[in-house]
Amino acid sequence: MNNLETYQNFYFVGIGGIGMSALARYFHASGKKVLGYDKTNTKLTTALMSEGIDIVFEDVIDERIISLQKEDTLVIYTPAIKKLGILDYFIVNEFEVLKRAKVLGLITENTDCIAVAGTHGKTTTSTLVAHLCKEADLPFSCFLGGISENFKSNFLYNGSQYSVVEADEYDRSFLNLSPDWAVITSTDADHLDIYGDKSHIEEGFRQFAALVPNDRQLFVRKGIEIGRPSLTYAVNEVADYYSDNLRMENDKIYFDFHTPTETIKDFIWEIPGIHNVENATVALAILNNLGVDFETLKKAIANFKGIKRRYTKHRYENGKIYIDDYAHHPTEINAVMSSIRTFYPEKKLLVAFQPHLFSRTRDFADGFAESLSQSDELILLDIYPARELQENFEGITSNWLLEKVTLDKKEVSTLSDAFRKIKEKDFDILLTVGAGNIDTLYDPICEWLSKNE
Repeated sequence: MNNLETYQNFYFVGIGGIGMSALARYFHASGKKVLGYDKTNTKLTTALMSEGIDIVFEDVIDERIISLQKEDTLVIYTPAIKKLGILDYFIVNEFEVLKRAKVLGLITENTDCIAVAGTHGKTTTSTLVAHLCKEADLPFSCFLGGISENFKSNFLYNGSQYSVVEADEYDRSFLNLSPDWAVITSTDADHLDIYGDKSHIEEGFRQFAALVPNDRQLFVRKGIEIGRPSLTYAVNEVADYYSDNLRMENDKIYFDFHTPTETIKDFIWEIPGIHNVENATVALAILNNLGVDFETLKKAIANFKGIKRRYTKHRYENGKIYIDDYAHHPTEINAVMSSIRTFYPEKKLLVAFQPHLFSRTRDFADGFAESLSQSDELILLDIYPARELQENFEGITSNWLLEKVTLDKKEVSTLSDAFRKIKEKDFDILLTVGAGNIDTLYDPICEWLSKNE
């Protein structure tokens, strides 16, 4: 394979994916010609096109593809793409075709790579690490799995000494990385279509941990057995790095942070949830080990605005609250529900949830039912299939899942009917949650609630 620098053209098959788009932005910022395909036009693809990236939405071999030469073109694809004429064309014509994870690994090989892995929490943690690096003006680039509310992107270039990457366990992608520093936030069962069972996903994380050369540059949430020495972090229990004394005042969270040698009191930020303080704890631990002073870190934590679709909260004059979140696993939904019930115990909660993947719905049906039953009323959207086909999962439907939910007020809805149904409901708090295209409800809901204040 050629050195990445020798390629002038980069074609992305599935460019609208959150991880793919960060790579596309990287090569575009490097002055390369970037183009690609995705099956649907979204906010993210629209943003990419506004930045000057050429995207098509039909699986057609057009002049733009035919004009590309294999000697100076690298084709990058995501494993979510199973069958596509465009991809077949590049393979048949012997273009260099690489998975996204492999290319990300090549980019970060020559940097001090900070890789954040985990079945939950990796997007918030990696985005927070990147934010702290930016506020400390470290020479870094980042490749994130979410859109930072601070710099309005999933990619940022501020130098090349460090790279901050979200290490994706799907398809064992994270094993392509060369992490110098790493975080493991969680190893819960997920992606069982790839791993088969919980023991194999835990083995995958142990393999990832083994890539880190220095025991003191591997940070693992306390309680996770990773098969090698590491530093631990936690909330409300003693670890190598931990936070405690959590309290809420005027919608702000206060906490104290402990290193092995000192305690720094009264960090303040606006991101709710004990799990998010846990994410902040390990981000602070890494930046402290990179030599950043705590005065800088306190200011940076205080102005962190979060990530789009990670507990994005709006409060309206009429008292209603709208929260949008990307959670798509029972553990993640429980974390969101716990935060809502902790801070608003008496509020009437309406949840609109879109399951993501037939396989995940099947594998964690009882967990989904238990977590969703914590709401007062539920609108359950049709399952978002992503890379899967309904015909391969007979009987796995939202109606099947709904029967397991122990609520009186519950119903299934199509995405197209969901907004109308939401407007007819009585609620204090509305939560839209899921990893598919439920995000298309966000703007209409915000506009409607703003007009009805």
